[in-house]
Amino acid sequence: MRNATLFLFFGLLMACQPDKTTEIRMREYSGMACETCPVVRVIIPEMPGDGKLETSVNTALREEIIELLDYDEEQDAQDIPGAIRDFQDGFRKMQEEFPEELTGWEASVEAIKSYEDSQVITIKMDTYIFTGGAHGYPATRYLNFDKKTGMELGAEELFKDPGAFLEFAEASFRRQYSIPEDAPINSTGFMFEDNLFRLPQNMGFENEGIVLHYNPYEAASYADGALVLVFPMEQVGGFLSRTP
Repeated sequence: MRNATLFLFFGLLMACQPDKTTEIRMREYSGMACETCPVVRVIIPEMPGDGKLETSVNTALREEIIELLDYDEEQDAQDIPGAIRDFQDGFRKMQEEFPEELTGWEASVEAIKSYEDSQVITIKMDTYIFTGGAHGYPATRYLNFDKKTGMELGAEELFKDPGAFLEFAEASFRRQYSIPEDAPINSTGFMFEDNLFRLPQNMGFENEGIVLHYNPYEAASYADGALVLVFPMEQVGGFLSRTP
């Protein structure tokens, strides 16, 4: 009886322990510093270890940054320092060809762990890149991972019924941006393709809830900036395929 009581006690004790959080180490990368060098700064979380989750998160972040810095889609960098060198080398080559016309390039990435529970971890990336033109391009990217399998989750995998959530999100979008229920979604100046409401390319979790983030040009003009909807967990828990 004493052993059974102890077993029950320790079982209850373990059940009351908070979920173990994933170990994160922040790491910073930067480009060569000189008077004419493009400014490049990358700050990202890295997970020590070679487990499924650690490998998946670290690989996804590396690939996202390499793609961001691949200004002409012809580079073959294998790591972040290599991508930074390619970006800076690209500017120097352009500078040699167009010395009077070229303005300085810039790239920055700042990523954090924005959310974690027993099932999911989310990394939020804020990026900015400028390679000439009227203005640079700021963007936000959410990467969601299943902690058990280590797999990155696609947008459709976040919801039990993506169609039902789409309807809920459209109704919320219309209320937030004052679009009449019976009017086309683009009737007030938005730019959804084919005049049909769509979920954004980037959705992820933060402590406030699930965030729907439309980057510039995705559903509106650059001047309109990002469009953001935030739904508390208690409001959307019934839609989610994974709940805290």
